[in-house]
Amino acid sequence: MLNILKKIVGSKEKKDAKIFSPYIDKVNNEFVKLSGLSNDELRGKTIEFKNRIKEYTKSTEDEILALEKSVEDNPEMDFHTKDATFSKVDKLKKKVDEQIEEVLELLLPEAFAVVKETAKRFTESDEVIATATDFDKELIKKRAHVEIKGDKSVWQMSWNAAGTPVTWNMIHYDVQIYGGAVLHQGNVAEMQTGEGKTLVATMPVYLNALAGKGVHMVTVNNYLARRDAEWMGPLYEFHGMSVDCIDNTKPNSPERKKAYRADITFGTNNEFGFDYLRDNMTDNPESIVQHKHHFTIVDEVDSVLIDDARTPLIISGPTANGDKHEFTELKPKVERLVNAQRKLVNDLLIGAKKNLKGIEDGTGTKDEINDGAMALLRAHRGLPKNKALIKFLSEGGIRAQLQKTENFYLQDREREMPTIDKELFFVINEKQNTIELTDKGIDLISKDEDSSYYIMPDLSTSLDAVEKEGLSKQDQLNKKEEVILDFTVKSERIHTINQLLKAYSLFEKEVEYVVMNNKVMIVDEQTGRIMDGRRYSDGLHQALEAKENCTIEAATQTYATVTLQNFFRMYHKLSGMTGTAETEAQELWDIYKLDVVVIPTNRPIARQDDQDLVYKTAREKFNAVIDEIDRVVKDGRPVLVGTTTVEISELLGRMLSMRKIPHNVLNAKQHQREAEI
Repeated sequence: MLNILKKIVGSKEKKDAKIFSPYIDKVNNEFVKLSGLSNDELRGKTIEFKNRIKEYTKSTEDEILALEKSVEDNPEMDFHTKDATFSKVDKLKKKVDEQIEEVLELLLPEAFAVVKETAKRFTESDEVIATATDFDKELIKKRAHVEIKGDKSVWQMSWNAAGTPVTWNMIHYDVQIYGGAVLHQGNVAEMQTGEGKTLVATMPVYLNALAGKGVHMVTVNNYLARRDAEWMGPLYEFHGMSVDCIDNTKPNSPERKKAYRADITFGTNNEFGFDYLRDNMTDNPESIVQHKHHFTIVDEVDSVLIDDARTPLIISGPTANGDKHEFTELKPKVERLVNAQRKLVNDLLIGAKKNLKGIEDGTGTKDEINDGAMALLRAHRGLPKNKALIKFLSEGGIRAQLQKTENFYLQDREREMPTIDKELFFVINEKQNTIELTDKGIDLISKDEDSSYYIMPDLSTSLDAVEKEGLSKQDQLNKKEEVILDFTVKSERIHTINQLLKAYSLFEKEVEYVVMNNKVMIVDEQTGRIMDGRRYSDGLHQALEAKENCTIEAATQTYATVTLQNFFRMYHKLSGMTGTAETEAQELWDIYKLDVVVIPTNRPIARQDDQDLVYKTAREKFNAVIDEIDRVVKDGRPVLVGTTTVEISELLGRMLSMRKIPHNVLNAKQHQREAEI
C-alpha cells in the first residue's frame, strides 16, 4: 500500500531532489569560471558580494536609521509616537531580513563556488600567497600558519585544530553542495556518518556571514566547538571574515563580547543559552555580550533540539538561610521508610508473579488475575524503578495488564485509587513526578512522636479558627504568626522528606549520577558525560548528597531559566545537521517548522547493518558481546561498544580484562581519560 502511494504521490526524497539538485549544476558552472582568477581576485569576490547585499537592502536600512535618529533628536517625543516609531522600525528590520534572504538566494551559486574554489586551492598547494590586507596583519597575532612577507600574506596549508595537526585536503563533493543548499534554506540535513557534515556547513556559513548579521555554529561539546573553529576557520579568514569560539573565553568578559561580534561564532548549545540568560540578568547594557539571533546551524540537531530541548538551563544563586536544613536529621527515618517499602514491594511482586503466571496460557482464574494485577499496580506505585519489577513487566502481557488495571483505578478522578495506595508507605506518581506519604508511612516515620509533626495543616482553616477564638487584636496577631510559622516549618520538613524519598527511590548511583571527590555529579542522560557545575534544583541535589554522605551544600534559588527549545526558536533562521533525524522529523516540523531532508551519500553505502540479536538473560547477552569483541579484535579491527549506564560499561570492562582483551573504558567518570584518547 505504501509503495503504491509513493508511486502516485512520489517519495519525499525525489521531491527534495527536484528542489535542491539544480543547485549542484549552478554552483559547478560558477566554479569553472573561477579557476582563471588570481588569489587576490578570488578574495575580492567577498567584497563584491557584501556590496551587492548592502545595495539591495540600502533603502530599507536608511529608513530604519532615519526613524531611529528622529527618536534621538526629539527627546520630548510623546510615548505613543515613540512606540509607533519603534513598531515601524521592527517591521522594517523584518523586511531587511526578508531582503537579505532574497539576495542571498541570488548569490548562492557564486558564493558556494568561491568556497569550493578556495578549498581546491588549499588542497592543491602547500601555501597560498595573496596581497596582505589589514585583516591579515591582525590575523598573524593568533594564527601561526599565516605570515607576512613584504606586501604579501603567505598561508600555509597545515595548522593545528584543537591541538591536532591538520593539513587541508578537502574539496566539496556534489552531495555536499546539495547539503549546503538544504542548510541555507533553514532545513535539517540528515547525512550519514563520514559524509563530511563539517565541510558541508562551510558553504551556507560563508554565504550567510556575508550579510554581516552574524552566524552561530552550535556544537554539542567544547572540544568540537574549538576544533571546528580552528579547522574550518582559515577557509573563512582567507576571505577576511573573523572567526571566534565562545568556549575559549570567560562568561561576561570583553573577549566573549568580541567573539559574538565576529562574522562567524562557534560554541556549545549550553554556552549560547547561558549567555542569553546572563545578558537578561544584567543591569548594565555595556556588559551584554550577545546581539541579534540571526542564523544558526546546530550540529547533532536531534540531540540538541529534541532530546535536550525541554531540559531547562538554569542560573541559580544563594538563598536566605540556604545552609539550614533537616536532611541529616530526617535521613534515618526516610531510610527506614524506604527499606520497609522495598520489602513490601518485593512481597507484592512475589504475589503478583504467582497470581499472574496463568495469564499467558489462560489457566489463571478471574480472581487470581485481579489479585495479581492489584499487587502489580501497588508494586509499581510503590517503587516503579525496582529492577525485579522492570524485568517482570517485560514478560508477555504483564505490562498490558498493569495498564488495564491502572486505567480502571484512574477513572472517575482516581476515586478508587486509595484502595491501592493504603497498603503502601508512600506513593510515587512517575508521570507527575510526585511522592506522597500515606497514613501508614506517617505512622512508621512518626514512631515515638506526634504524627501531626509530619502532616501539613490547612492554613486557611487554622487562621479562621484563630479569628473565631475572640482574642484581642495583638493576641490574635501573635497566634496567627505562630500558626504561619508552624505551617512553614512543617511544609519545609515534608518537602525535605519528599526530596529524600525521590533520591532513594528514583535516582540510582552510576546511572543518574556519580560520586567523585565527595561531590554528587549529574550524568547527562544522552551523552553519558558529567554535567560539571550543574545541580538538581529544589533541594533534590542536597537530598542526594545526604544519601551518599557527601558534604551538603547550601540551597540555591533560580535567578533565570530558559529551555533550549525556546532559545533556538528566537533565531531568524534555524537549520541543523545530524546522522539521525528522520525518526524525529515530525517533532522537528511540529515544534520548529524544520523540514528534514535526507542527503544522498557520495558513494553507495558499504556498511553492513545486521539484524538485532535478543537474549533471554543479561548474562548470556554480555557473554555474547565479549565473544564478538574477541572475534573482531583477533581480525585486527577496532570495536566501539555503547552502553546505557556507567555500571554496565564498567562490568563489560571487567569482563574484557578477565579475557585479557586490551581496551579503554570511557564513561562519566573517565572524561579526562576520554580527552586524552
